[in-house]
Amino acid sequence: MLEIDHIKARYGTLTALHDVSIALKPGARLGVFGHNGAGKTTLLRCIMGAHAPAEGQIRFQGEEVPPGRVPETVRRGIAFVPQGHNVFPNLSVERNLHISGLLFDQNFVREVLKLFPVLDERRSQRAGSMSGGEQQMLALGMALMTQPKWLLLDEPSTGLAPVIVRNVMAQMLKVSEAFGTGLIIVEQNVPATLKVVDQALILKSGRPVFQGEARELAEKPDLWEWF
Repeated sequence: MLEIDHIKARYGTLTALHDVSIALKPGARLGVFGHNGAGKTTLLRCIMGAHAPAEGQIRFQGEEVPPGRVPETVRRGIAFVPQGHNVFPNLSVERNLHISGLLFDQNFVREVLKLFPVLDERRSQRAGSMSGGEQQMLALGMALMTQPKWLLLDEPSTGLAPVIVRNVMAQMLKVSEAFGTGLIIVEQNVPATLKVVDQALILKSGRPVFQGEARELAEKPDLWEWF
């Protein structure tokens, strides 16, 4: 269980999140939406322990996520894929994967390559020479090398063509179903994300304005009025 309990987050005098609460069961898939500056990335940073909430608490498997101890959070089972192609461009695909899993089971690379056949085909290729979509898949694979129970993704479709976005979203769903990994996806591409997640949260100026089932949000005729 991942619990976000009435958190408030600030940057100096600016309040980025106001009283946000979410309770997610293992394997749940949550889409987080909102305009730039709505507090979406701040929410992910708080969950990782990279930003300390001013108020409230975040608990993972019944224990508090301690602010400022991100490596410990990763080892406990929460992984974060920041926005952009976060790979080591001058290293091979396989080397990128092994480096990401240094503190974990190196043999898990076989499962990752099985899940992403394109990475298996290009395992000896320099990561920086691959396309944007392939680098995004590699970033997902690198996060998976930590064998997370929760995978946090910050706008994974940024800069990708629509057909590649569909492929990346399908791969994230495949990851969740194959390993029982929970997903929290921050995205601007609402329609594509709603096909992958089962729950949705819309933030506006740091406040939740919608929280419920993804299906309910997708069926709203006034969807874009929430933004």
